[in-house]
Amino acid sequence: MKRILFYILLFIASAPVQAQDGEEYKMELGAGAGLMGYLGDFNGSLTKDLQPMGTLLARYAFSPYMGLKFNVSYGKMQGKSSDVKTYYPKFSTKPYEFSNALVDVGVAYEYNFWPYGTGREYRGAQRLTPFVSVGLGATYVQIKDGDRKSAFSANLPIGLGIKYKMGERTNIGLEWTMHFCLSDELDGQKDPYDIKSSGAFKNTDCYSTLQLTFTYSFMAKCRTCHNEDE
Repeated sequence: MKRILFYILLFIASAPVQAQDGEEYKMELGAGAGLMGYLGDFNGSLTKDLQPMGTLLARYAFSPYMGLKFNVSYGKMQGKSSDVKTYYPKFSTKPYEFSNALVDVGVAYEYNFWPYGTGREYRGAQRLTPFVSVGLGATYVQIKDGDRKSAFSANLPIGLGIKYKMGERTNIGLEWTMHFCLSDELDGQKDPYDIKSSGAFKNTDCYSTLQLTFTYSFMAKCRTCHNEDE
């Protein structure tokens, strides 16, 4: 996986980044695939027990610098008490492990560090740009073995990535996002330390996503609505 990501980044970095004249588009539709990782009471590593995940996404561009992304993602998270050094009294005789299905729905504001596009709407438009994102999402988890059958939580996604415009209408992106949840039950267990916690994000579960996305641009902007000398 690391080798694949290396070659993708190498290809993007070596491609010409200065944009050519062309249409600018307001909307993108596409999909993504990658890896999802759980971070909580039963896993303290960002790179352990990574599971496959997929995404459907839409993006609306306010300008070459700013946009909104909407996503629906599906993946799995897994972990086990034997993976951590923490002693859990309730799992001292029989270790706990889980593999839960997860659905994430969210909206995120994206900011591009460079003006993104191929058209003449803004001078200096670039095919390649890094970006950051922050948003709000909802997480639903179907629990196989645990104290309950399912869990629902709001989450705060914060991410970063790069995007590259391969053609006038085609885009490729690589992004990593951490989802901070308000629930401690995504792994099927609440307060396994047997110590009650309080606070919005105290002792709550998180999950990260690393994915490669492909999108198709449509809904061309009206060129006469903008000053080409901007």
